[in-house]
Amino acid sequence: MTTKPHQPTPEELGFFDVNGYLVLEEFLDPDHVDRLTRSLDQTVQRRRRLHEENQPHPGKTVVDGDNIRILHILGDDPRFQELLDHPAIMPYVQAILSDKPHFHASDAFWEIEPKASEPGWHIDGFGGGFRPLRPGIPLLQLKVAYFLSDMSEPGQGNLTIVPQSHRLDEDLTDEQCQSFDFPEAVQVCVPPGSCVLFHNALWHTRGAFTRTGGQRIMLYYAYELPWMVANPEHWSYPREFYDGLTPLQRQLFHGFVFDPPEDRWY
Repeated sequence: MTTKPHQPTPEELGFFDVNGYLVLEEFLDPDHVDRLTRSLDQTVQRRRRLHEENQPHPGKTVVDGDNIRILHILGDDPRFQELLDHPAIMPYVQAILSDKPHFHASDAFWEIEPKASEPGWHIDGFGGGFRPLRPGIPLLQLKVAYFLSDMSEPGQGNLTIVPQSHRLDEDLTDEQCQSFDFPEAVQVCVPPGSCVLFHNALWHTRGAFTRTGGQRIMLYYAYELPWMVANPEHWSYPREFYDGLTPLQRQLFHGFVFDPPEDRWY
């Protein structure tokens, strides 16, 4: 796996602060992308079978014809667990969010020319996106998107964002929410292996799917401040999963998920 030879630059941190997101193109090397894609393909097939047979499994599986979204993926394949504290991404998470971040949630998408969908503009977090904390919704959760398919061309469900919208204290207008395309909206077009980090209060949606043969194959990981317990994924895995975490990975989880519980000050 390729690791970044440096810490996040002041320019990168400044860009995130102003715009609410940061694009890191070709962040994962091609071999790593191939391994993750194979693992996700196998996981999707297994999850689909369990879903069709109504068999219990960690997380949630959402099937829409040939397309699928799976949640709580860390226990599905060792490569997903490895990505949890990938040494190239953690300096960014620590510099942007917290020097002691906690894991928040994981999910994945495997979509190939899905049916047309309406825009789903939203901000992340409880309370409709931490709206009760306005004015000035703080950075509480950091989303990290890994693109496994080639998303360098628009029109294939590209992550679509409104730069600097994390600084807004009002919602998008009804007219904006009904459209994928208005002057402030930007489709993120990146090659495979790219990574995008963004603020919980950044307005975003999956873009329109108009490209013939377009693919949206990606992983989402999210991190939160260490005093938060904002997702049931923290305690949804079996004991064997928690026993298999490395010492560094254990620090990304609350002490109460372990048996016996670990005493933590945060």
